[in-house]
Amino acid sequence: MSPQPACEPDALPAELEAAAVAFERHLRSERGLSPRSIRAYSADIASLLEHAARRGHTSAGQLELADLRSWLALQQTTGRARSTIARKASAARTFTRWVERAGWAASDAGARLARPKAHRTLPQVLGSSQVVELLDGATTRAGADEDPLGARDAAILELLYATGIRVSELCGLDIDDVDDSRRTVRVFGKGSKERTVPYGGPAQAALDVWLRGRRSELVTADSGPALFLGRRGRRIDQRAVRTLVHEHLAMVENAPDIGPHGLRHTAATHLLEGGADLRSVQELLGHATLATTQIYTHVSVDRLKRAYDQAHPRA
Repeated sequence: MSPQPACEPDALPAELEAAAVAFERHLRSERGLSPRSIRAYSADIASLLEHAARRGHTSAGQLELADLRSWLALQQTTGRARSTIARKASAARTFTRWVERAGWAASDAGARLARPKAHRTLPQVLGSSQVVELLDGATTRAGADEDPLGARDAAILELLYATGIRVSELCGLDIDDVDDSRRTVRVFGKGSKERTVPYGGPAQAALDVWLRGRRSELVTADSGPALFLGRRGRRIDQRAVRTLVHEHLAMVENAPDIGPHGLRHTAATHLLEGGADLRSVQELLGHATLATTQIYTHVSVDRLKRAYDQAHPRA
Protein backbone atom coordinates (compact mmCIF):
# COMPACT_ATOMS: atom_id res chain seq x y z
CA MET A 1 0.00 0.00 0.00
CA SER A 2 1.55 3.29 -1.09
CA PRO A 3 1.82 6.09 1.46
CA GLN A 4 -0.87 8.71 1.32
CA PRO A 5 0.04 12.35 0.76
CA ALA A 6 0.62 14.48 3.80
CA CYS A 7 -2.41 16.30 5.10
CA GLU A 8 -1.89 19.95 5.95
CA PRO A 9 -3.07 21.07 9.41
CA ASP A 10 -5.69 23.36 7.85
CA ALA A 11 -6.95 20.63 5.52
CA LEU A 12 -8.55 18.37 8.11
CA PRO A 13 -11.89 16.85 7.13
CA ALA A 14 -14.77 18.84 8.60
CA GLU A 15 -15.73 16.24 11.22
CA LEU A 16 -12.16 15.87 12.48
CA GLU A 17 -11.83 19.64 12.68
CA ALA A 18 -15.12 19.83 14.61
CA ALA A 19 -13.90 17.18 17.03
CA ALA A 20 -10.67 19.10 17.68
CA VAL A 21 -12.58 22.32 18.37
CA ALA A 22 -15.12 20.60 20.63
CA PHE A 23 -12.38 18.82 22.58
CA GLU A 24 -10.53 22.07 23.21
CA ARG A 25 -13.80 23.60 24.42
CA HIS A 26 -14.25 20.62 26.74
CA LEU A 27 -10.76 21.09 28.20
CA ARG A 28 -11.37 24.76 28.83
CA SER A 29 -14.90 24.70 30.23
CA GLU A 30 -15.21 21.29 31.91
CA ARG A 31 -11.69 20.23 32.88
CA GLY A 32 -10.55 23.63 34.13
CA LEU A 33 -7.01 23.14 32.84
CA SER A 34 -4.42 25.90 32.65
CA PRO A 35 -3.94 27.67 29.29
CA ARG A 36 -0.56 25.97 28.93
CA SER A 37 -2.04 22.49 29.46
CA ILE A 38 -4.86 23.23 27.02
CA ARG A 39 -2.34 24.28 24.37
CA ALA A 40 -0.30 21.11 24.91
CA TYR A 41 -3.34 18.81 24.72
CA SER A 42 -4.73 20.62 21.67
CA ALA A 43 -1.41 20.44 19.83
CA ASP A 44 -1.09 16.71 20.54
CA ILE A 45 -4.63 15.97 19.36
CA ALA A 46 -4.21 18.13 16.25
CA SER A 47 -1.16 16.03 15.40
CA LEU A 48 -3.10 12.82 16.04
CA LEU A 49 -6.00 13.90 13.86
CA GLU A 50 -3.67 14.95 11.04
CA HIS A 51 -2.17 11.47 11.24
CA ALA A 52 -5.66 9.94 11.19
CA ALA A 53 -6.55 12.00 8.13
CA ARG A 54 -3.46 10.76 6.33
CA ARG A 55 -4.65 7.23 7.07
CA GLY A 56 -7.96 7.98 5.37
CA HIS A 57 -10.18 8.76 8.37
CA THR A 58 -12.75 11.53 8.16
CA SER A 59 -14.22 11.46 11.70
CA ALA A 60 -12.98 10.92 15.24
CA GLY A 61 -15.30 7.94 15.61
CA GLN A 62 -13.21 6.01 13.08
CA LEU A 63 -10.08 6.07 15.25
CA GLU A 64 -8.77 2.65 16.15
CA LEU A 65 -6.06 1.38 18.46
CA ALA A 66 -3.79 0.78 15.46
CA ASP A 67 -4.04 4.48 14.54
CA LEU A 68 -2.92 5.55 18.00
CA ARG A 69 -0.05 3.08 18.02
CA SER A 70 1.20 4.11 14.59
CA TRP A 71 1.01 7.78 15.59
CA LEU A 72 3.10 7.14 18.71
CA ALA A 73 5.53 5.02 16.72
CA LEU A 74 5.98 7.93 14.33
CA GLN A 75 6.82 10.21 17.27
CA GLN A 76 9.49 7.74 18.34
CA THR A 77 11.08 7.58 14.91
CA THR A 78 11.36 11.37 14.84
CA GLY A 79 13.44 11.32 18.01
CA ARG A 80 10.87 12.39 20.58
CA ALA A 81 11.88 11.86 24.20
CA ARG A 82 10.16 9.06 26.09
CA SER A 83 8.62 11.60 28.45
CA THR A 84 7.12 13.42 25.46
CA ILE A 85 5.73 10.19 23.99
CA ALA A 86 4.24 9.30 27.37
CA ARG A 87 2.53 12.68 27.51
CA LYS A 88 1.17 12.29 23.99
CA ALA A 89 -0.15 8.83 24.82
CA SER A 90 -1.95 10.30 27.82
CA ALA A 91 -3.45 13.03 25.64
CA ALA A 92 -4.64 10.41 23.13
CA ARG A 93 -6.32 8.34 25.86
CA THR A 94 -8.01 11.44 27.24
CA PHE A 95 -9.28 12.32 23.78
CA THR A 96 -10.62 8.89 22.83
CA ARG A 97 -12.33 8.55 26.20
CA TRP A 98 -14.03 11.91 25.61
CA VAL A 99 -14.95 10.90 22.05
CA GLU A 100 -16.80 7.85 23.37
CA ARG A 101 -18.55 9.73 26.16
CA ALA A 102 -19.59 12.47 23.75
CA GLY A 103 -21.28 9.84 21.58
CA TRP A 104 -18.90 10.25 18.63
CA ALA A 105 -17.70 6.63 18.86
CA ALA A 106 -19.19 3.31 19.97
CA SER A 107 -16.09 2.40 22.01
CA ASP A 108 -12.94 3.92 23.47
CA ALA A 109 -10.13 3.29 20.98
CA GLY A 110 -7.46 4.19 23.52
CA ALA A 111 -8.67 1.99 26.38
CA ARG A 112 -6.02 -0.64 25.61
CA LEU A 113 -3.26 1.76 24.61
CA ALA A 114 -0.09 0.91 26.52
CA ARG A 115 1.33 3.52 28.84
CA PRO A 116 4.95 4.12 27.85
CA LYS A 117 6.97 4.84 30.97
CA ALA A 118 8.99 8.00 30.94
CA HIS A 119 12.51 7.96 32.32
CA ARG A 120 12.31 9.78 35.64
CA THR A 121 15.52 11.56 36.51
CA LEU A 122 16.12 12.64 40.07
CA PRO A 123 15.74 16.42 40.37
CA GLN A 124 18.72 18.45 41.50
CA VAL A 125 18.27 20.04 44.90
CA LEU A 126 20.22 22.43 47.10
CA GLY A 127 21.93 21.32 50.26
CA SER A 128 20.84 22.91 53.53
CA SER A 129 23.95 25.09 53.73
CA GLN A 130 23.39 26.28 50.15
CA VAL A 131 19.81 27.27 50.99
CA VAL A 132 21.06 29.27 53.98
CA GLU A 133 23.65 31.01 51.81
CA LEU A 134 21.06 31.75 49.11
CA LEU A 135 18.40 33.19 51.43
CA ASP A 136 20.67 34.99 53.89
CA GLY A 137 22.61 36.48 51.00
CA ALA A 138 19.43 37.80 49.37
CA THR A 139 18.26 39.32 52.68
CA THR A 140 21.62 40.97 53.31
CA ARG A 141 21.75 42.46 49.82
CA ALA A 142 18.16 43.68 50.16
CA GLY A 143 19.04 45.53 53.38
CA ALA A 144 22.01 47.25 51.79
CA ASP A 145 20.29 48.03 48.49
CA GLU A 146 18.20 51.13 47.84
CA ASP A 147 16.39 49.32 45.03
CA PRO A 148 13.05 47.84 46.21
CA LEU A 149 13.61 44.90 43.89
CA GLY A 150 16.12 43.50 46.36
CA ALA A 151 13.45 43.25 49.06
CA ARG A 152 11.07 41.72 46.55
CA ASP A 153 13.62 39.11 45.48
CA ALA A 154 14.35 38.15 49.09
CA ALA A 155 10.63 37.70 49.79
CA ILE A 156 10.12 35.64 46.63
CA LEU A 157 13.04 33.33 47.39
CA GLU A 158 11.96 32.85 51.00
CA LEU A 159 8.36 32.09 49.98
CA LEU A 160 9.33 29.68 47.20
CA TYR A 161 11.48 27.64 49.56
CA ALA A 162 9.15 27.94 52.55
CA THR A 163 6.06 26.75 50.67
CA GLY A 164 7.28 24.74 47.67
CA ILE A 165 4.66 26.43 45.49
CA ARG A 166 4.96 26.51 41.71
CA VAL A 167 6.28 29.64 40.01
CA SER A 168 2.90 30.10 38.28
CA GLU A 169 1.17 29.94 41.66
CA LEU A 170 3.54 32.50 43.13
CA CYS A 171 2.99 34.93 40.26
CA GLY A 172 -0.78 34.62 40.70
CA LEU A 173 -0.76 35.55 44.39
CA ASP A 174 -2.61 38.65 45.57
CA ILE A 175 -1.95 40.54 48.79
CA ASP A 176 -5.15 39.17 50.33
CA ASP A 177 -3.93 35.61 49.76
CA VAL A 178 -1.37 36.10 52.53
CA ASP A 179 -2.61 35.59 56.10
CA ASP A 180 0.26 36.82 58.25
CA SER A 181 -1.62 36.12 61.49
CA ARG A 182 -1.61 32.39 60.71
CA ARG A 183 1.45 32.45 58.45
CA THR A 184 -0.38 30.81 55.57
CA VAL A 185 -0.82 31.61 51.91
CA ARG A 186 -3.85 30.72 49.80
CA VAL A 187 -2.76 29.18 46.51
CA PHE A 188 -4.71 28.39 43.36
CA GLY A 189 -3.00 25.47 41.69
CA LYS A 190 -3.56 23.31 38.63
CA GLY A 191 -7.19 22.90 37.65
CA SER A 192 -8.02 26.01 39.74
CA LYS A 193 -7.78 23.90 42.90
CA GLU A 194 -7.32 25.95 46.04
CA ARG A 195 -5.09 24.96 48.93
CA THR A 196 -3.64 26.65 52.00
CA VAL A 197 0.11 26.38 52.56
CA PRO A 198 1.95 27.41 55.74
CA TYR A 199 5.27 29.26 55.85
CA GLY A 200 7.73 30.12 58.60
CA GLY A 201 9.19 33.09 60.41
CA PRO A 202 11.97 34.02 57.96
CA ALA A 203 9.48 34.16 55.07
CA GLN A 204 7.15 36.30 57.20
CA ALA A 205 9.98 38.71 58.00
CA ALA A 206 10.88 39.05 54.31
CA LEU A 207 7.22 39.58 53.37
CA ASP A 208 6.89 42.25 56.05
CA VAL A 209 9.82 44.19 54.62
CA TRP A 210 8.40 43.93 51.11
CA LEU A 211 4.75 44.67 51.88
CA ARG A 212 5.17 47.29 54.58
CA GLY A 213 8.10 49.13 53.11
CA ARG A 214 9.23 48.52 49.55
CA ARG A 215 6.23 47.38 47.48
CA SER A 216 4.73 50.88 47.54
CA GLU A 217 7.80 52.19 45.72
CA LEU A 218 6.85 50.14 42.65
CA VAL A 219 3.06 50.53 42.75
CA THR A 220 1.39 52.05 39.67
CA ALA A 221 -2.16 52.21 38.35
CA ASP A 222 -1.54 48.79 36.75
CA SER A 223 -0.45 47.04 39.95
CA GLY A 224 -3.84 45.96 41.22
CA PRO A 225 -3.77 43.53 44.17
CA ALA A 226 -0.72 41.59 42.93
CA LEU A 227 1.55 40.50 45.76
CA PHE A 228 4.75 40.71 43.73
CA LEU A 229 5.43 43.41 41.16
CA GLY A 230 7.86 43.80 38.30
CA ARG A 231 10.11 46.77 37.75
CA ARG A 232 7.32 48.65 35.92
CA GLY A 233 4.74 48.03 38.60
CA ARG A 234 2.73 45.31 36.92
CA ARG A 235 2.20 41.82 38.30
CA ILE A 236 5.49 39.94 38.06
CA ASP A 237 5.68 37.25 35.38
CA GLN A 238 7.22 33.80 35.47
CA ARG A 239 10.18 34.74 33.30
CA ALA A 240 11.23 37.50 35.71
CA VAL A 241 11.01 35.09 38.67
CA ARG A 242 13.11 32.48 36.87
CA THR A 243 15.69 35.13 36.02
CA LEU A 244 16.03 36.39 39.58
CA VAL A 245 16.32 32.85 40.98
CA HIS A 246 19.11 32.02 38.54
CA GLU A 247 20.90 35.30 39.33
CA HIS A 248 20.84 34.76 43.08
CA LEU A 249 21.85 31.11 42.78
CA ALA A 250 24.84 32.14 40.69
CA MET A 251 26.21 33.82 43.84
CA VAL A 252 26.10 30.57 45.83
CA GLU A 253 29.29 28.56 45.49
CA ASN A 254 28.88 25.17 43.77
CA ALA A 255 25.08 25.48 43.74
CA PRO A 256 23.28 23.77 40.83
CA ASP A 257 21.47 26.15 38.50
CA ILE A 258 18.02 24.80 39.30
CA GLY A 259 15.51 27.63 38.87
CA PRO A 260 12.21 28.09 40.77
CA HIS A 261 11.06 24.50 40.25
CA GLY A 262 14.33 23.35 41.74
CA LEU A 263 13.45 25.28 44.90
CA ARG A 264 10.15 23.37 44.94
CA HIS A 265 12.10 20.10 44.67
CA THR A 266 14.44 21.28 47.40
CA ALA A 267 11.61 22.21 49.78
CA ALA A 268 9.90 18.83 49.28
CA THR A 269 13.13 16.89 49.77
CA HIS A 270 14.07 18.77 52.93
CA LEU A 271 10.58 18.27 54.36
CA LEU A 272 10.82 14.51 53.89
CA GLU A 273 14.36 14.35 55.19
CA GLY A 274 13.16 16.28 58.23
CA GLY A 275 10.51 13.69 59.00
CA ALA A 276 7.36 14.97 57.25
CA ASP A 277 5.04 12.23 56.05
CA LEU A 278 4.44 11.75 52.35
CA ARG A 279 0.74 12.66 52.38
CA SER A 280 1.41 15.96 54.14
CA VAL A 281 3.99 16.85 51.51
CA GLN A 282 1.51 15.85 48.80
CA GLU A 283 -1.03 18.25 50.27
CA LEU A 284 1.49 21.07 50.56
CA LEU A 285 2.68 20.67 46.97
CA GLY A 286 -0.80 20.28 45.53
CA HIS A 287 -0.08 16.97 43.79
CA ALA A 288 -3.16 15.18 42.49
CA THR A 289 -1.72 11.75 43.29
CA LEU A 290 0.71 10.39 45.84
CA ALA A 291 2.74 8.78 43.04
CA THR A 292 3.94 12.22 41.91
CA THR A 293 5.17 13.05 45.40
CA GLN A 294 7.01 9.75 45.75
CA ILE A 295 9.84 10.88 43.49
CA TYR A 296 11.10 12.92 46.43
CA THR A 297 11.49 9.79 48.51
CA HIS A 298 13.79 8.56 45.75
CA VAL A 299 15.89 11.69 46.14
CA SER A 300 16.17 11.16 49.87
CA VAL A 301 17.06 7.48 49.49
CA ASP A 302 19.65 8.35 46.86
CA ARG A 303 21.29 10.79 49.26
CA LEU A 304 21.18 8.20 52.03
CA LYS A 305 22.94 5.67 49.79
CA ARG A 306 25.66 8.16 48.87
CA ALA A 307 26.22 8.99 52.54
CA TYR A 308 26.36 5.28 53.37
CA ASP A 309 28.87 4.58 50.60
CA GLN A 310 31.08 7.41 51.78
CA ALA A 311 30.89 6.78 55.51
CA HIS A 312 30.33 3.08 56.23
CA PRO A 313 33.55 1.04 56.61
CA ARG A 314 32.07 -1.94 54.78
CA ALA A 315 30.00 -0.14 52.17
